[in-house]
Amino acid sequence: MRRRHRRLNHAPDLDITAFMNLMIVLVPVLLLGMVFSQMRTIDLNFPGQGGEPPPADQVQLQITLLPGGLSVADSKRGEIKALPLTNGQQDFEGLRETMKALKARWPEKTDLVLQVGPDVDYQTLVTTLDTVRSYPTVVAASVVQAELFPDIALMDAPPATSVSSGGGA
Repeated sequence: MRRRHRRLNHAPDLDITAFMNLMIVLVPVLLLGMVFSQMRTIDLNFPGQGGEPPPADQVQLQITLLPGGLSVADSKRGEIKALPLTNGQQDFEGLRETMKALKARWPEKTDLVLQVGPDVDYQTLVTTLDTVRSYPTVVAASVVQAELFPDIALMDAPPATSVSSGGGA
């Protein structure tokens, strides 16, 4: 009589060592990469895009940023303050103080137009945007950012614009 041998059905073991090694390396790399991929955005409004023009009795603040300095003006009354370069640098501290004084005068106003001249570098533009949007102040023993004029419309400065050496506040 012939014997029948049963074949033992044995499932092979899965070798997942290579996969585990990949995960051990990949997970920390992906987690570290997330920190470097964050981006900051600044919302800008460009003139002429939707909306209606402001009423004639409303103040329209304009800041002109040129390589030779800054100028703060009202579209109806003209120049409010001229801030020429100090020691070859833009006077951002003077701009911040002027913006604080204007905010005290018109607390409900949140918008302004920033006119940027040619040959103004990107870092100067971003520093100007940060300066007119808010300023650091202390509230209840904590430093917070107080709002100045966060709604900024960006446009090119007129070609024949220059910053005068004086100006009142």
